[in-house]
Amino acid sequence: MFGKSMVEYVRFERGILAAILVVGLVRLVLSLSGAPVGVVKPASMTVAAVVGVAYCGVWTAVRGFGSYRHLLPLLFFQAVLVHAITIVGIALAGVTGRANVFTAPEYSNLPNYLPHALGHMAGMVVFPLLLWPVAALLMWATKAIRGGATSQARA
Repeated sequence: MFGKSMVEYVRFERGILAAILVVGLVRLVLSLSGAPVGVVKPASMTVAAVVGVAYCGVWTAVRGFGSYRHLLPLLFFQAVLVHAITIVGIALAGVTGRANVFTAPEYSNLPNYLPHALGHMAGMVVFPLLLWPVAALLMWATKAIRGGATSQARA
């Protein structure tokens, strides 16, 4: 994608992907163990993903990883992970008949789980497109503050 392999993208943002995975699994495990939504709520994949958008916008410029177009695959991999974890939680609720944080009324008031899961599948594509301008603006600001030079150019 855009001259880089999938491995390069994942390697670049492995810390953010790991954070999203850990937070998502903590959310799921706490919820499945019977913890109330109020206890599970602070473990937010949304917060981890927002940090990921900022990370990609800033560090892509600082490390000279690529241009604005390289932000889109980075954001896509984050979105796929967030929504895949959520879909697993929804599917578990559907299979077991036992609600969890991903099917709590605070997050979904749909009559069954399929539309909710399908919405998250769409989110894998929609959210990177919506968040790309934010990451691009952060990248632009980082380049402006640094004088347009990347870390490789300064070395």
